[in-house]
Amino acid sequence: MRRVAFRKKKQNRLAMLSITVVVAMLFVVITINSFKLRSKQLQCIEKEEELTRQIEAENERTEELKELKKYTKTKKYAEEVAKEKLGLVYDDEIVFQPDK
Repeated sequence: MRRVAFRKKKQNRLAMLSITVVVAMLFVVITINSFKLRSKQLQCIEKEEELTRQIEAENERTEELKELKKYTKTKKYAEEVAKEKLGLVYDDEIVFQPDK
């Protein structure tokens, strides 16, 4: 009878040790995966911030283009283009050219 009780104690200890090892392994695996997920989360946050900055820059560029579009429809813009690219001047203007 004593041998049976000793075997049961030994089997219980072995079972408890096995369960403890399995739980410890699960803990290690979960901890490692947790670190990986945190790292991935930080990368996603950085990417989100970068994309937000790009969106803001594009919104600013859009506003600049809208302003340029409005400006290109003005008389002042037409005069500037005529003077710079076409060399046109008003009749009462004097044009000075540098000596070559």
